Amino acid sequence: MKNPAYIVGAFEHPTRKAEDKSTAQLHAECAYGALQDAGLSASDIDGYFCAGDAPGMGGLSMLDYMGLTKIRHYDTTESGGSSYIIHVGHAVEAIISGKCNVALITLAGRPRAEGMQTGTAVRSSGVGVPDEPFELPYARTIATMHANVAMRHMYEFGTTSEQLAWVKVAASTHAQYNPHAMLPKVVTVEDVVNSPMVADPLHRLDCCVISDGGGALIIARPEIAATLKRPKVGVKGWGEAYKHQNAGGIDLTYSAAAMSGPMAFGKAGVKPSDIRYASIYDSFTISVIVQLEDLGFCEKGKAGLFVQDGGLISGIGKLPFNTDGGGLCNNHPANRGGMTKVIEAVRQSRGEAHPKVQVPNHDLVLANGKGGSLGTRHGCGTVILERE
Repeated sequence: MKNPAYIVGAFEHPTRKAEDKSTAQLHAECAYGALQDAGLSASDIDGYFCAGDAPGMGGLSMLDYMGLTKIRHYDTTESGGSSYIIHVGHAVEAIISGKCNVALITLAGRPRAEGMQTGTAVRSSGVGVPDEPFELPYARTIATMHANVAMRHMYEFGTTSEQLAWVKVAASTHAQYNPHAMLPKVVTVEDVVNSPMVADPLHRLDCCVISDGGGALIIARPEIAATLKRPKVGVKGWGEAYKHQNAGGIDLTYSAAAMSGPMAFGKAGVKPSDIRYASIYDSFTISVIVQLEDLGFCEKGKAGLFVQDGGLISGIGKLPFNTDGGGLCNNHPANRGGMTKVIEAVRQSRGEAHPKVQVPNHDLVLANGKGGSLGTRHGCGTVILERE
């Protein structure tokens, strides 16, 4: 299909620990950065998209705080870290249907400044949450749920800890070129498997960083994008899907990307083999393994072989991924990594990634994210971008 909308602005906040900023201020600074990148002003925005990280009454509070007075449409779809990739698709659909012309998507948070140790502590989400009486007695955490998936993948397919470690090696190889990366040091497979065990079989270096910060995207209809000076990055395909516990009858070896991916590829009219770069949500190394298979980049059970020996390293591997260092090494703002996945995909599509990691053929790129937990309930969003 003809690209129905374009990403015309993208901005990643450089802050990794925001002790002197509020969450609302981070949202606003990200929005301003994306507007500057696009060459637009706040008065041009008539659509706004945010998720559960937005403070107060979410979209209502942020519209007031940022002085966005011309909004005709807003969307607060909440799907954890995948929300912002899903928002890209929703924004395109809103533009197609005439609900808005220029859409702004923001993400921001301060978990690091607030001292959060995400993923390793048992926490209640509040009174009345339907799943918690059944799961909290077993000390469910984000880390242990992903560890369950890793252990099952190893049992089913023979995946090894060393193969998982190659995901971290690739991310760290790219992060060394990012001046804002929290973990810019290149690591080895041995470094990963010898790091402390967090939740068997996941080690400390199999886990993402905890960071403050945020990001923003601006999506515009084609007629507006054509008037701007930025490279044209079209949203060619998008999809969203959700996976739940199914009353216990759950297969831990696949994610909702097995549904969202085909939707995006179908709309775009392209195949996985056409993609030159992929941003893959990397909350844990096992997250990448599962999504690579579900998106069709390799057969189910073969991602361990696909990533080992540098399969994801730019200039070396078959599919360069997360060339900013990703959530494993760069940042994971508000514990929600979908936004930064799209931002780095935009950089690659524009040819604006660091020269050491920029892929030479960047006409088709992909971003995929999950929100929630692979081992319980989660949602996935997939977008395919085309450089015109």
